[in-house]
Amino acid sequence: MSPLRGLLAEFSSAGEVLAAVRAARRAGYVALEVFSPFPIEGVAAALMFRTRLSRLTFIAGLLGGAAIFLFQAWVHAIDWHLDIGGRRALAAPAFIVPTFEVTILAAALVTVFAMFVRNGLPRLHHPLFAVPAFARASQDRFFLLVGAEDPRFDAAVVRTFLAGLAPLEVHDVPR
Repeated sequence: MSPLRGLLAEFSSAGEVLAAVRAARRAGYVALEVFSPFPIEGVAAALMFRTRLSRLTFIAGLLGGAAIFLFQAWVHAIDWHLDIGGRRALAAPAFIVPTFEVTILAAALVTVFAMFVRNGLPRLHHPLFAVPAFARASQDRFFLLVGAEDPRFDAAVVRTFLAGLAPLEVHDVPR
């Protein structure tokens, strides 16, 4: 195991970091992360970023809506049926609003929880904070991290590769 978490290349513009990401993907690196002060169009596609969050949100909403609908149906038709005014035992139109609300609630809660889990939050300290130059990531610098978990990671080879992309500087990220 490498004593490094990865190598961090510092760039001065969004175009440079986007070109660096594309070059790193062509070179076969897969454990890449980009840090920038604003969203860069094309970075997600260049990183081949894929997420299953939308499917998870849909399934959570579907299950939440189905659960509350079935619960209301069971309560009103089976467990606590009140025959008032000749109303049907299963008055489904009355269930629309609570079903909609619980669908949205379940989808939102699962999405937020999944975001926290996937992002590793709450995390009060990240190894990138040990790199002094990284403080400018929220101001005017753009960073490309090649992680040590990459199957092709060899610190000397990656450092040479990143230096060939003409960054301002290449930093070690300690574990």
